[in-house]
Amino acid sequence: MERVDGIGGLFFRAKDPEALARWYETHLGVSPVPKSYEDSPWRQEAGPTVFAPFPADTDYFGRPGQQWMVNFRVRDLDAMAAQLRAAGVEVDIDATAYPNGRFAHLDDPEGNRIELWQPADSGAAGR
Repeated sequence: MERVDGIGGLFFRAKDPEALARWYETHLGVSPVPKSYEDSPWRQEAGPTVFAPFPADTDYFGRPGQQWMVNFRVRDLDAMAAQLRAAGVEVDIDATAYPNGRFAHLDDPEGNRIELWQPADSGAAGR
């Protein structure tokens, strides 16, 4: 059976796509879509990716109308949270260290929920 190799893109609607793309680049290091085919898109490091439909009534994604949430893997959750907080971004770190790692949540400027995940095997110091 043929199967997909990974996620090739995440596409979603935004009120101000250019400003939101700049925010993701500035605060999370996600490069915007290249302006030409000669330029390279953002490259993610190889690692685990979870594909998980949630119940329609979940409150895990923040506001009730939000249909998706992106989860970014990070090497050091505490360092990433400190960097975001220094830039004025509110970050909520889950106090529980789970068997698969540590998590934090934040919202982008348009209110989209983002989850940060430091996998348990990332090597960074945990709580």
